[in-house]
Amino acid sequence: MTLKTRFTEETEGHLLKKWLLQGDTIRWFPMFDEREIDDAVRIWIGYSKYHASLTAEYDGVACGMANLNLQPYQKMAHQCLLSIIVDENYRGKGVGTQLLKDLIQLAKEKFHLEILHLEVYQGNPAINLYRRLGFVEFGAQTHFIKDKGEYIGKVFMQKQL
Repeated sequence: MTLKTRFTEETEGHLLKKWLLQGDTIRWFPMFDEREIDDAVRIWIGYSKYHASLTAEYDGVACGMANLNLQPYQKMAHQCLLSIIVDENYRGKGVGTQLLKDLIQLAKEKFHLEILHLEVYQGNPAINLYRRLGFVEFGAQTHFIKDKGEYIGKVFMQKQL
């Protein structure tokens, strides 16, 4: 087994879209329909031109991405929201852990970030990964999404770098 990360290429939006549409993955993201997914993919992949997005490869097969949503404003350039997704067929194999570790290193060394933060829906099993890598909860929003009449809360987490 070989697991490595590399910079995401601008042509890899189709992979991100495929992973978002796998099984029930989209339930952990705020997009609703294909138009919203396409818009999110365009924004996410746009950060690849700054080398702020990483793609994981497991035995040479692309299987996940993590992204730094860089801030354009100087007063906010010390911190950044991150996003991550792993192909459902590669979960539980260390892909998310490797992506986040490498993204944290990229955030520190290339972008000189001081704080990484993320937003995760309550009940998302990825919360355990974030905690294991030192992210701590700093807030919550109990009625973030209303899907089919049900509210889903969001947890805010951050890590000092």
